[in-house]
Amino acid sequence: MSKHDDHFLNTFSIVIGTLVVVTLFLIALARSIGDPFEAAKIAADKAMNQQVASRTAPVGAVAVAGNDNSALAIKSDDGAMPTALALPKDGEATYKAVCSACHAAGIAGAPKVGDKAAWAPRIAQGKATLYTHALNGYQGKAGVMPAKGARPDLPDSLVKETVDYIVKLNQ
Repeated sequence: MSKHDDHFLNTFSIVIGTLVVVTLFLIALARSIGDPFEAAKIAADKAMNQQVASRTAPVGAVAVAGNDNSALAIKSDDGAMPTALALPKDGEATYKAVCSACHAAGIAGAPKVGDKAAWAPRIAQGKATLYTHALNGYQGKAGVMPAKGARPDLPDSLVKETVDYIVKLNQ
């Protein structure tokens, strides 16, 4: 490298460094001048303050025995209380609402409704066995049957009615 190149690089570095320092000084000056105005504007904006308060509020609260804990009641966003899933009215409705999730597509090794070859050995075991597997769950070589189709709120009589409906479809 020649002497002129060294001189150019040194001068160029000093100019760039000076520009960076001036830029940082102007940014700091603008912030120091503008901060009081922005802080006053933010403090006056009630909607923004409410939004910030709701986002920074504690996630939970502790109920203390002997104190009034009525403010800790669980409420949904729309004010309505959450409701449980409605019970299907019969075996067909239960199949459509619950069982078809697996038995229509063959998920988790469930035999598809209408596949008589897959259902024949199961039906041959008898309804008592099918009822037991549907009510209590079953894990076989080909797949898994969750108890009551993963709906523990279903009454046993409705589960049995649904088994009868599925057997009728596959005979």
